[in-house]
Amino acid sequence: MSDAIMPAQALLVLEDGRTFRGASYGAQGTALGEAVFTTGMTGYQETLTDPSYARQLIVQTAPHIGNTGVNAADNESSRIWAAGYVVRDAARRPSNWRSEGSLDDELSSQGVVGISGVDTRAITRHLRERGAMKAGIFSGADADRTPAELLAEVLAQPSMEGLQLAEEVSVKEAYVVEPSAHGWEGEPLFSIAALDLGIKAMTPQRFAERGVRVHVLPATTTFEEAAALNPDGVFLSNGPGDPATANRQVGFVRSFLDAGVPYFGICFGNQILGRALGYGTYKLRYGHRGINQPVMDRSTGKVEITSQNHGFAVDAPLDGPTQAPEERFGRVEVSHISLNDQVVEGLSCLDIPAFSVQYHPEAAAGPHDAAYLFDRFIALMSATKNAQTEESK
Repeated sequence: MSDAIMPAQALLVLEDGRTFRGASYGAQGTALGEAVFTTGMTGYQETLTDPSYARQLIVQTAPHIGNTGVNAADNESSRIWAAGYVVRDAARRPSNWRSEGSLDDELSSQGVVGISGVDTRAITRHLRERGAMKAGIFSGADADRTPAELLAEVLAQPSMEGLQLAEEVSVKEAYVVEPSAHGWEGEPLFSIAALDLGIKAMTPQRFAERGVRVHVLPATTTFEEAAALNPDGVFLSNGPGDPATANRQVGFVRSFLDAGVPYFGICFGNQILGRALGYGTYKLRYGHRGINQPVMDRSTGKVEITSQNHGFAVDAPLDGPTQAPEERFGRVEVSHISLNDQVVEGLSCLDIPAFSVQYHPEAAAGPHDAAYLFDRFIALMSATKNAQTEESK
């Protein structure tokens, strides 16, 4: 192999000084972010375009990446949000009937710096033992600096704790997803206001398929602006960053809870509901990321295999219904728990129409075990509307 086609060298440098040497993948240069690992064996394109991965360097535990290429239909947003990409064996060429290009070329065209040819099993074990941490990928000329210089640049970046990122990834202008565009015949059953904190494209589609009109709104939308839409329900999406910084969104949710409007949140939306109810949040050691995370629905005893991507969790009591710290919202119970580490995976309000989960029921990519949650929210909106109709008589 000639030098002309040899990939440039690349280095992955972790904040504790451990370094992995490999080959440049995608764009060349420097990528800084929090190193995290994801255990999904498929769905790398959906993962890369998930806004929840903003400011993170994704380590893929599946060894072979890029074999099915990329295509426009599988994007979950308008761009790749991951700060950098770490893989073991990058496919030399894509082979799939839906492929419209190679992952390597897509990373390059979007300026995403990656590294291949590294031991991702060793990296994952390191992150599991030490926790998610600051890191940097350096390739090409940027990798020629001394180890001390590279480590200093890694350490100088901000930590994920305290970062407010939802506004950075959110849509700037509101838009509407109509049921008729996704196979629904007849008039919409309900209309919801969906606050985009980093929403994935498949989420409003799952609602639309069930006859729900979705108003997707910027993260900075006020209660008054959303309430003017007269929504039957309010939804808060997944998204990146520290939920402790999301005071604006916490106030938004509290106003709708006070108004008795049904609420459903996923991922970041679960953490926001937790904060709105008065609970705290905390950073997990290395988070839950992948499409094979086991969760138990405590109301049914059923185990779901779920798609997850989060590094923070709600600090709520696991035992039985308890009074919310914000007492006006009544009783709350932890509805779902992780079977790996007992982390809170869902909240259910018993005295107001609100619930949330810490995972992705839209499952793009991933299993469809949790798709029933969309139907549960529709049932909640229906029950609330019927109750309001009876009260008005």
